Amino acid sequence: MPTRRTPDQLRSYRWFGPNDLRSFGHRSRARQLGLGPEDWQGKPVIAILNTWSEINPCHLHFKVLAENVKKGVLQAGGMPIEIPVLSLSENFMKPTTMLYRNLLAMEAEEVLRCHPVDGAVLLGACDKTTPALIMGALSADMPFIFVPGGPMLRGQWRDQTLGSGTDAWKYWAELRAGNITQDDWCEIEDGIARSHGHCMTMGTAATMTAITETLGLSLPGASSIPASDARHWRMAAASGRQIVENAWNDLNPAKFLTKEAFHNAIVADMAVGGSTNAIVHLIAMAGRAGIKLPLSEFDAVSRLTPRLADLRPAGRFLMEDFYFAGGLPALLNQLTDILHTECPTVNGKTLGENVADAVIHNTEVIRSRDQALSPEGGTAVLTGNLCPDGAVIKHSAMEERFWTHSGPAVVFKDYEDLAARLDDPDLPITADSVMVLQSAGPVGAPGMPEWGMLPLPKKLLEAGVRDVLRLSDARMSGTSYGACILHVAPESAVGGPLAFVRDGDIISLNVPERTLTLDVSDEELAARRAEWQAPKRKVDRGYLHLFLNEVTQANEGCDFRFLHHTGTPTPEPRIH
Repeated sequence: MPTRRTPDQLRSYRWFGPNDLRSFGHRSRARQLGLGPEDWQGKPVIAILNTWSEINPCHLHFKVLAENVKKGVLQAGGMPIEIPVLSLSENFMKPTTMLYRNLLAMEAEEVLRCHPVDGAVLLGACDKTTPALIMGALSADMPFIFVPGGPMLRGQWRDQTLGSGTDAWKYWAELRAGNITQDDWCEIEDGIARSHGHCMTMGTAATMTAITETLGLSLPGASSIPASDARHWRMAAASGRQIVENAWNDLNPAKFLTKEAFHNAIVADMAVGGSTNAIVHLIAMAGRAGIKLPLSEFDAVSRLTPRLADLRPAGRFLMEDFYFAGGLPALLNQLTDILHTECPTVNGKTLGENVADAVIHNTEVIRSRDQALSPEGGTAVLTGNLCPDGAVIKHSAMEERFWTHSGPAVVFKDYEDLAARLDDPDLPITADSVMVLQSAGPVGAPGMPEWGMLPLPKKLLEAGVRDVLRLSDARMSGTSYGACILHVAPESAVGGPLAFVRDGDIISLNVPERTLTLDVSDEELAARRAEWQAPKRKVDRGYLHLFLNEVTQANEGCDFRFLHHTGTPTPEPRIH
C-alpha cells in the first residue's frame, strides 16, 4: 500500500490551507456555501461527477445515487461535493452520443483539475458516459472510483420477455413483414423499458461497466446490480467510503492501470459476448493511460477466451439473470488462468482476491469452462484490402452460414441514400447480396453513429429473409445482432477503400480466417482512388469543427489527437 498522506499533503490543502489572501478568498466563499472549517480542514474533498439529466432515463435515479455516495463519503470522514457534468442520453442525442463522448471526457478532466478536490466518484451508466468519465479522470490523474448506474428490469410483452434494443429490432422486422399488428407493436413499446437503468441486455452499457469492474475501477460485483435493487444504494455508499480511503493513500488508477489490466478487460469483453463498441472505447481509455491496444490484441485474446455468458443479443438471458447467477466475479473466477490476477483494484485488493470466492449459481446463464457456449470470444477482428486498418464483427450474434460468404455489393453512398432507396421494389438486392453503407464513420457521418445494423429492404422481409451481410464504417448498437461488419478503417470519408466499392463488386468474408476482401484488382482500385473526391462537410463550426479536425479513426479509439497521453503530466493549476 502507498504511504498514507498527511492533511497538508492533500491536493485541496493548496486551496484552503495557506495563510494568504487567495486562500482567504477560497475559505470565505466556502463559508458562503454554508460550509465551515470543520468541512474542509484535514479532510479529503471528494468530487461526485453526476451525469443526471431529465432526458436520460438510464440515469433517472442518479439524484438518489449521489446522495448515497455522499453518505458514504461523510461516514468515512470526507467532504463530498456534487458537480453536474454533461449527460449523454443515448436514445435522444443526435446524430449520436459518440460525437459527444470526447466532449464529456474533456469536461470531466477539466472539472477535476480546476477544483479543490482530492478524489472523485464518477456516476455513469448510459453507453458513452462510462468511457468518457474514465478517459477524463485518467487524464486528470487523481484517485477515482466509478459507480455504475445498473441495468433496468427485464421487459415484458404478454408472455414474452423483452430485451432492450435486441427485441426492438426483432419485432420491427416482424411489423414491416406484416407478422404482427400495429397494436402489438404499441404494446411492445409500452413494456420494453419498465424502470430506470441502462439496457438490460449485454449491450454497450453493460459491457462497459463489466470492463470497468474488471479493470479494477469499481467495487467487486458492482457492475451487474440492477438499478432498482436496494443493494445498488449500498454499493454507492461503500464506494463513497472507499474513495476517501483512496484519497488518503493516493490509490490512483492512472498509476496502477497496466497493459495487463487492459488484457483482463478484453478477456471480460470476449467472455460476456460484449458489444463491438467496447473495442473503440477500450482503445481510447488505454490511450489515456499511455497504453497502446492494437486491434490484433483483441483478436488474439478472443481466440483464447471462451464465451461463458448466455446473454442477449448473442444468447438468451438478461442482466438480472446474470446478477443472480453470480455476476461478473463468478464469470471471472472461471478464467483466472488467462487473467492477470495480480492487477490491483480500487478496493486495495488484487483482481484475483476479489473473485476468489465467487461461485456460479445458475450454470445456464454463466457457463463453466467445460460447458462454454463457444471456445472463443464474441467478437472477431478482420483484415484485408477492404479494411487495411481493420474491421470488427460480432460473429457470436450472427448465423454461422454467414461466417464464410461472398456476394455482390449493393452500395448506399450515405444514410440519406439508404433511407430513400431501401424499400424501392426495383432495388437490385437478393439474400446473397452485401449491403454497403458509406460515409458513416467518425468524419463522414459525423461521429460514427450506430447505423451499422442496416435495416433490411421490405421486399426481402416479406420473402422471409431476416439477415443479409451488411458492411459499413459505422458502429452498431451493442444490443443488436446480425451479420454486420463494422468499424471499417480507414473510413470512406477520408479515402479508405470502402469509398471505392461499386454496385456489383464481389465482397468476401471469412470469419475463421479473419479476412474481408474486395474482389477488385489493385490497378482498378488505384484508378477509382484517382477519380474520388472527398465528400463535402455538412456542418463545420463550434465543437463539430474541433471534432472533425482532431478525431482519430476507429482503430485508434476515435479520441482527439491532442488528448493522447504524452508521458508528461499536465501541470496543476496555479492557485496564486
